[in-house]
Amino acid sequence: MATIVDCPTCGTKVTWSEASPFRPFCSNRCKQIDLGAWAEEKYTIPAVNLPEDPESGIDDQAR
Repeated sequence: MATIVDCPTCGTKVTWSEASPFRPFCSNRCKQIDLGAWAEEKYTIPAVNLPEDPESGIDDQAR
């Protein structure tokens, strides 16, 4: 049984197999849209509880 996933860009159902060369995207267009979003910094990964910078002596959370 093939795994079916949703395209992260448009939500179209995509079969996860070698027959789908752009997986998890449904097309090269959706893949490029996602790449453009990363390049424009539309996606972020939040930093939580950063460790203290040992060289500065200042806790990053206090900044």
